[in-house]
Amino acid sequence: MKPRCASASRICAITSNRFRRNGQEGAWRQAFRTENGELALQYRRQHRLWLPAFALLIGTVSTNCAFPQQSPADLQQPKIETDVQNAQTAKQANTQCIEPAPLVSLEDYEGPMKKTVGFFARALERRAVSPPRYKPGVFLCSLETKDKFVLFLQDSLNPVAFLSTGFNAGLDQASDRDHAFGQGTKGYAKRYGASFADQASSKFFKDFAFPSLFSEDPRYYRMARGRFGKRLLHAVGHSFIAYRVDGTRIFNSSEWLGTTTASVLGNAYHPGNERGAGAVAHNVGFAVLQDMGFDVLREFWPEVSRKLNLPFRGSHEPSTFQDSSTNP
Repeated sequence: MKPRCASASRICAITSNRFRRNGQEGAWRQAFRTENGELALQYRRQHRLWLPAFALLIGTVSTNCAFPQQSPADLQQPKIETDVQNAQTAKQANTQCIEPAPLVSLEDYEGPMKKTVGFFARALERRAVSPPRYKPGVFLCSLETKDKFVLFLQDSLNPVAFLSTGFNAGLDQASDRDHAFGQGTKGYAKRYGASFADQASSKFFKDFAFPSLFSEDPRYYRMARGRFGKRLLHAVGHSFIAYRVDGTRIFNSSEWLGTTTASVLGNAYHPGNERGAGAVAHNVGFAVLQDMGFDVLREFWPEVSRKLNLPFRGSHEPSTFQDSSTNP
């Protein structure tokens, strides 16, 4: 709409020129919008097919980056790991264990007092075994938990255990240990019960409880050959070195923890025991020295048995004790 000017004044001319310029700018904007709209419509028509393809390409590239394609070496890796596992299984299958020689039966002992000698010898050799020699990859079969419990029962409930308990109770009676128990038959019965509890608790912790906890073998492994000094050190060292169920060496925790636990537990039913760490250490040291003495006797028992013409565990296996120079 063009404004009407009644006169040719300067204000009217300026207004007319501004209107004319605004009108031209509006027409240019309209034409620009129309042209852009047509271009946008044409752009959408021409590219509506390749836009989904481009999106699909982006998705494929992202998937390949997140999950890279496995190389032939990667594809062969599970097969290699399977082969290694099969080899380890085969190696374990080739490893054999053998049972130790059985205990000598009472019928094999001859001579006077054969049953008494047999009881003492069997009690000594029950915890002594000889590892196989000159057989690579072969070791003694380990004791299961139930076998360790059976060993504890056999060590605690045999004639020698009852005889030694009576002997210790007699010594305590003579020295008036545990004065509160008194004297006479009643006092001896109390001391007998306390002495039997000492032996049973010690064997329970050293033969069953702690060996099962630490996977230790409570048996003594004879060296059975070699120089005297070396065998003596081997026997004494058993109080410090034991064997695991797989045949490897380990610190003999069962010996020290079992002896200490039994000594502390004994204070509950020994009213005359001295209390304190010093008294416990004294009792533990005496018990360990006693076990060392029995291990030395177990180590040299084959030689003692030969001198006395007595059978011993493994006497029917000459390969166990023969010299290495005669072994093929």
